[in-house]
Amino acid sequence: MSRILTLLKRNKKASFGMIILLVYVFIALFADVITDHDPIKRVARPHQEPSIEHLMGTTRMGRDVYTQFVHGTRTSIAVGFSAGFIIMALGTILGISAGYFGGKVDEVINFFTNIALVIPQLPLLLVLAAFLGESSPTTIALIIGFTSWAWGARVTRAQTMALSKKEFIQSAELAGESRWRILLVELLPNLASIIGANFIGSVLFTVITQATIEFLGLGNPLTMSWGTMLYNAQNTSAMHVGAWWEILTPSIAIAVLGVALALLNFGIDEISNTKLRTFSGLRIFNRRIAAIEYEKSLTAQEEHS
Repeated sequence: MSRILTLLKRNKKASFGMIILLVYVFIALFADVITDHDPIKRVARPHQEPSIEHLMGTTRMGRDVYTQFVHGTRTSIAVGFSAGFIIMALGTILGISAGYFGGKVDEVINFFTNIALVIPQLPLLLVLAAFLGESSPTTIALIIGFTSWAWGARVTRAQTMALSKKEFIQSAELAGESRWRILLVELLPNLASIIGANFIGSVLFTVITQATIEFLGLGNPLTMSWGTMLYNAQNTSAMHVGAWWEILTPSIAIAVLGVALALLNFGIDEISNTKLRTFSGLRIFNRRIAAIEYEKSLTAQEEHS
């Protein structure tokens, strides 16, 4: 763990993305502490512009947008992490099982994976959400989690099959180690980068998908999230009356979270991929060489003058 933290500190992309993500997590955990109002309570005049009293303005109903943003962060982050964990867990378990055990196990898992990949995902989610009515955040998380695991399972399966042919796996099998120990001790740590990338991508996909479902009116409008903020702003024609802050706040929140997760994903990829890490090291080396040559040229000019 300490080695991973050290590598994250050295990688600027991963560090910056992690800082932004931790800010979101802090807001989600301490939403009740850093806000004074109820997100659905009227506290000011309708469509009041951002001010010192109301940092992000108010809605058509006189509700504080900043309070809604803070409590919406809690809901969106909770749904994103919950569904992301389900997607990661299912994809990892099914992918490793199919790639390592092979045979009938691989055929059965591959069959269901192909079916899940063929079915259009977003229309399926919209149909399920519409069928269930006003879906709560928990329902949305479960729907996304149990319908979006196929891509992660396919990638994990391919990497597991490649690792199964490596010498250290074959040596462990010849030494008589149990299959479960090989899976947990030998294979799983070497799949950490793929599993991490699957989790990060799944969180981002979940947040965007949840916002889409709720923006279309298929979520629970009484539960505050970034998606319901956009839905309420659309219903009250916020843009038509010039209340740009009501739409801009959740939109920027989703965009910044997407940037943070993308940077974190790129950073993890550079840390785990030796080729990218070597290329980054060469760029640093070349910059240092260029700086040394520049200093030498300045010294030569001073001596000449």
